[in-house]
Formats: sequence, structure tokens, C-alpha cells
Amino acid sequence: MRQYRNRLTLIMLTLIGLSMLAAGLAMVTVFKQSHIQLLEDNMVREIRLLQTMMEFPDTDGAEAVSYYTDRSLQLEELSDARVTFILKDGRVIGDSESDPLTMDNHAYREEMLQAVKEGRGSTIRRSDTLQQDMLYVALPVKAGENFDGFVRLSVSLKEVDQGVKQGWTVMGIGLLVLFLIAAVVSYRVAQGLTSPLEKITRVARRISRLEYDARVKIHRKDEIGQLAQAINGMADSLQTQLRTIRDNEDLLQSVLNNMTGGIVLVSGAGQIILVNRAAEKMLGINAEVITGKSYRELKQHYELTKLMEEGLGSQADFHEERNVYYPVESIIRIDGVTMMQEEEQEPYRRGMLFLLQDVSDIRRLERMRSEFVANVSHELKTPLAAVKGFAETLLGGGVTDEKTSRSFLQIIYDESERLNRLIGDILELSKIESKRIQMDYSPIHLSAFFDTISEMMRTVAEKKRISLELDVPEELFMEGDEDKLRQIFMNLLSNAISYTQEGGRVKLTAREKHNNGSADDLVEFVVKDSGIGIPKKDLPRIFERFYRVDKARSRGSGGTGLGLSIVKHLVDLHHGTIKVESELGIGSSFIIELPILQETHDTGS
Repeated sequence: MRQYRNRLTLIMLTLIGLSMLAAGLAMVTVFKQSHIQLLEDNMVREIRLLQTMMEFPDTDGAEAVSYYTDRSLQLEELSDARVTFILKDGRVIGDSESDPLTMDNHAYREEMLQAVKEGRGSTIRRSDTLQQDMLYVALPVKAGENFDGFVRLSVSLKEVDQGVKQGWTVMGIGLLVLFLIAAVVSYRVAQGLTSPLEKITRVARRISRLEYDARVKIHRKDEIGQLAQAINGMADSLQTQLRTIRDNEDLLQSVLNNMTGGIVLVSGAGQIILVNRAAEKMLGINAEVITGKSYRELKQHYELTKLMEEGLGSQADFHEERNVYYPVESIIRIDGVTMMQEEEQEPYRRGMLFLLQDVSDIRRLERMRSEFVANVSHELKTPLAAVKGFAETLLGGGVTDEKTSRSFLQIIYDESERLNRLIGDILELSKIESKRIQMDYSPIHLSAFFDTISEMMRTVAEKKRISLELDVPEELFMEGDEDKLRQIFMNLLSNAISYTQEGGRVKLTAREKHNNGSADDLVEFVVKDSGIGIPKKDLPRIFERFYRVDKARSRGSGGTGLGLSIVKHLVDLHHGTIKVESELGIGSSFIIELPILQETHDTGS
């Protein structure tokens, strides 16, 4: 911008200098021409005055040359001009500077020809005698019969040239002063033009470096002020648009980061453009490391890279499921979607978007549902087959003995009761798993609560001569759903009695437990028996629906295979935990930890 200012100043000074020089030349030319014109007019007046005042004798003879020569000398002293008398034929008969007899014929001199033609002749030429420019003015003069010719006056232009030189000097000094003033004014004007432009340029450069808060601080009403306002308006618009873009980017990034499904965007050239957090977690990759690299860098996921390669090659959408073994084994649903973008009215492929969804839990639930349906069908068929078989035998009249008939009827009744319990447990479990069960929390005095359960279970235990013991502090209270808690411990005690041999022992213990310094205290319940125990390989699965360690004995005891599954869900609804410890031939211990106070009083966990 400084170079532009200097260039602008130089151009302005050049134009001003040329203008002033042209003006000076014009003034000098006009001055010289007007001075010469004035001098010429004076010389014409002097010739005419001379014609009136002077006597003109006869021009013949030697005396005439002497007379006119003397008169020319006298007139030169008076007029300070060279005087020449010239006859019509061009002969000089008198001259104040030279001998007429030695002078050339003047008939064809320029001023003479002009005087003959126009009645007045003038010219400027250099005098060979005086070596200077001379102004010659000639007028035709006729004095009766004695003189018919021309009177010519000539003066030196030396004074005129000196006047011009003085004028040049004065004008040069004036022009120099004016030029200096003009230079200062031009520089100030150029600075006034370029300084705001320089500010605008600096702000424009800052804006080009993405500094959208830069503004031009110029308050003018001319074109430069309008330009500054336009720059500021552009910066405001860019800043607003950038803020909007950043907000949208933040929103989009937040959506991508919080999506449960994975996203991998691959360009048409096979480079990974985008990976969200869910995809990072599913595939065990780092977005910062993998972004910008080829999708073939996902070497540990061969099936996935193969699908990507096929999708990019065929340019067709697809929906597939593949097993992924890193970082954990899972089933991933992969949807490949071609990314199209329109440009100049013609769509082109930008790449392919791969949507990843972990469907491991869904497939596991589907498998569990299938297994549940199969187990339910199997469990229902067993009592139904018994009921149907014995009923058909009775209806066929094949049994005439009353005792045998009553035995068959008792079996039918027992199987129907078992079927009723099975259906009831299925409905109960379905209600619990669908979160449609209502939890009614209230304070419970545990000692009195277990006394009631003990009374209900003691008859069953006495039949097998099993010792049922309770160890519950009298002062222990907790908050819970009394009916659901009764269902939990009735199931556990019933199982403990069922799987304990005659003469065995079942003990229920309750005690307060501090939760590792937490403000929420717990109550720990332990249901311990001296039964047959559970093999270690079966311990992780005993809370599954219809899972039985000893299927024959389980059915013989009248169990449905859903009791422990119901217990697990009801413990979860109380925000507690349950675990089991067991040794074959020694017995089992079911340990339940429940909070003394429930934080939420709703139907869910």
C-alpha cells in the first residue's frame, strides 16, 4: 500500500508538473508574442509619424543617398531603432547601420514582399551583422513625386529575450514554490486516499485468515466509507454464518458421538472420512489414527473390509450381519448406503456410508425367546400328557378297582396343579420382565415377617424331618414390597427344603451390613441348606428360566423351573443383588443383599 501511495503521489506530481510547465510555456509564449506585437505597433506608428514630419527630397543623384543616410542616423538616435530607406525597386538609399551603396537589393526581403502585398510587412530574422534576432517592420511611403518606396525600422529583440528570461526566472521560482506546495498537498491527498485503503486491506487480510471479528474503524460518508461499511457488513455476515456452521457442526458432532449405532464413512477412493464413537467402541479402533487411511487398514475385521470392498465396487446398497471378534465377540448388522451428491445438475458418488448396529443382545434375546417357547411347550406337554393318558384310561373303563381309580385321579389332580403352578409362574415372570408389576414399598419388621414364613414352611420341613432355623435380629427393619419379598424367600426356602435330604438342616440368617462407607446400608440375607449341592459348572446358569441341575428330581419335587428366575427378577426390582455358593454333597447358600431404604417408589428397577 505504501508503494501504491508513492506511485499515486508521483503520478499526481508529474501531472501537476507537466500542467505547470505547459502553463509556463504558454505564458512565456503569450508574453513574448504580445511584447513583439506591441513593439511592432509602435514601430508602425513611428514610421507613419516619420512620413508626416519628414521632408522627402528627390531620390536621384549622389546627394540623395547622403541625405537619406544622414536622416536615418538622426532618426536612429531618436527612436533607438535602425532606419532604412528603400526605393520601390529595392535599392537602399539610406541606412543608419551600413553604407547603402554596398547593400544588397531588398526587393525580395520577406517584410518587403508582405508590405507590397498587405500594405504592412514585418518579420523576425537573425542579423548576420549584429548576430542577434531583429524585428523588421516596413511600410510603403510615397511623398509626392520625390519619394516612392519603403521606410523600414528594425530593432533588436535582445531586450525582449532578456525580459522573457526574467519572466522565466520569476515564473520558475513561482512554479517551484507552487510545485512544492502541490507536492505536499498531493502527498496529503494520496495519504488521505491510501491510508484508509491500507486499513481496509489489513482488515481484509485478517478476515482472510479467519479473524472474523476484525472491523474497519473508518467513519466517512464518501466511497471509501461505503467500502469500509461493506467490508464490515461482509465480516458480520461471515461471522454469523461461521457461528451457525460451528453450531451445526457441534450439533452434528454431538449427535454422532451420542448415537448408539456406529457410523463409518468411506470415500469413493476408499479412504475413511468419518468414524463416530460407537463405531470406535464396536471395532476397537481410534478415529484419529484411522481417519484419512484406507478402509483396508481394518485388517482385524476381514469380513467387514470384504463387505466394504464389495459395496464400493458394486455401488449398490446392502444389509448384512457379520460376526466381529475384536475387541469382543459380537454380532454386527451392517447397512451399506451409497452417498450421492448433486453437482451442476448431475449426481455423482461421494462414497459409501456404513451403519453398524450391535445386534448381539437382540439375537441373544431372540434365542432365549425361542428356547423359552420350546421349554414352555415341553413343560406343558409333560403334565398334559399325563393328564390325558390317565383320563383316557379311566374313560376307556380299563380300571375297575376303586383304589387304582383314585390313584389315577390323584395323579391327574397333581399334574393339573403342577400345570396351574407352571402357568402361574409363566404369567408372573412375564409380568415381571415386561415391567408391568406394581411395587408397593412399605416398612417391614423382618423378625415378624420371617416368623410368618416359618409357620408356612415348617409343616413341609417337618415331613422330611428337616430343621428350619431363623436368625433375624428383633430390631431389624427395612423398606420393601412385602408380598414380593415373601415370594422371594418362600421360593428359596422351598428349594432348600426340596433339595435337602431327610434329617437335614435349613437356616435363614439376616444381618445389617454397611456398604463400604456409603450412606446406603444393606441387609444381607443368607439361606443355607445342607442339601445335595450344585455342580460348579451349573452355578452360572441356575437363574435361567427352566434350567434344572437335576431334571428328574426337579420334576419329582413339583418344581416348574422358573422359581429362581422369578427370585432374580424380584431382587433386581428391589435394587439388590443375589449370588450362590455351593459344594456338592455339602450344601448351598443363597446370599441376597437388599438396601434398607428404597430410593425410588415406582414399578421399574
